[in-house]
Amino acid sequence: MKKLEDYVVTIPDFPEPGIMFRDVTSVCQDPDGFVLAIDEMEKLVADIEYDVVAGAESRGFIFGAPIAYNKKKSLVLIRKKGKLPRETIEETYELEYGTATIEIHKDAIKPGQKVLLVDDLMATGGTIEAMIKLVEKLGGEVVGVLCLMELAGLKGRERLKGYRVEAPLIYEGK
Repeated sequence: MKKLEDYVVTIPDFPEPGIMFRDVTSVCQDPDGFVLAIDEMEKLVADIEYDVVAGAESRGFIFGAPIAYNKKKSLVLIRKKGKLPRETIEETYELEYGTATIEIHKDAIKPGQKVLLVDDLMATGGTIEAMIKLVEKLGGEVVGVLCLMELAGLKGRERLKGYRVEAPLIYEGK
């Protein structure tokens, strides 16, 4: 039986020399790989009680939706600025070259709800930190952060001190 890491295709020197790009799409395009990814992610947070799964656009939706479905929880979408139709709040964060802004509907999280954040990859932790700020502005409690992959060399976990962070695949490099 294949292990989860066997489904990840690594592309050297993409998008620039020295980067080992870990392609999440290779996991999703294989039915066994996708099922294994969801199963492994769910195992890591099996002991966490949560009311809501919040996924980041767009690959956080891919992994968050089946987790929410399997656990009969609501799914909240955190999207890029300008993509949500109702009243929102926003959070801007730093990227390597510039900034980005994400939004959530104002009524997506109720005060006191326990929220599991889901994304495909944690690198520097900037996106997840912005997600946490959005949830907390609405009165929610982030009880866990779950990603398929973590690039430990970029130290995102350090940025998220005080929050439980889980990932079935951890790569030491960048």
